[in-house]
Amino acid sequence: MRIKLIAVGTKMPKWVTTGYQEYKKRLTAELKLDLIEITPGPRTKGAAVSRAIEKESKQMLAAVDRNDFVIALDVTGESWDTGMLARNMEDWRMLGSNVCLLVGGPDGLSSGCLERAQQIWSLSALTYPHPLVRIILAEQLYRAWTLLNNHPYHR
Repeated sequence: MRIKLIAVGTKMPKWVTTGYQEYKKRLTAELKLDLIEITPGPRTKGAAVSRAIEKESKQMLAAVDRNDFVIALDVTGESWDTGMLARNMEDWRMLGSNVCLLVGGPDGLSSGCLERAQQIWSLSALTYPHPLVRIILAEQLYRAWTLLNNHPYHR
């Protein structure tokens, strides 16, 4: 199974790259995690934020293939515990298509991204810094994968 983490933001601090890579490298060949970074839309004084969101969303949706299963990360989504994430991963694996996780910029995702998604997932009611979300997602995907494979990481 291949999961594409499509996230707004480039030039992350070293701690973000290191954290993300740590969990990515732990995954087996059966689960590939690829990061696709999207250039943030311009947010200048006097510019409409909606234009930045639309620009980001067009880039995100361009990275999604027609047959990909799309999950949008949004505060309005369903909250999953680790067991639910593992069950969802098992379902995704049975689909036989790639999975795309969409992580918007500081102002979220466009309605077009939310409409394209087959699932909407909320990581938490808390607000996380967007760079940290990459690490959290990579770790949680790894944790769910170990749960599905009876690995002792998840205790």
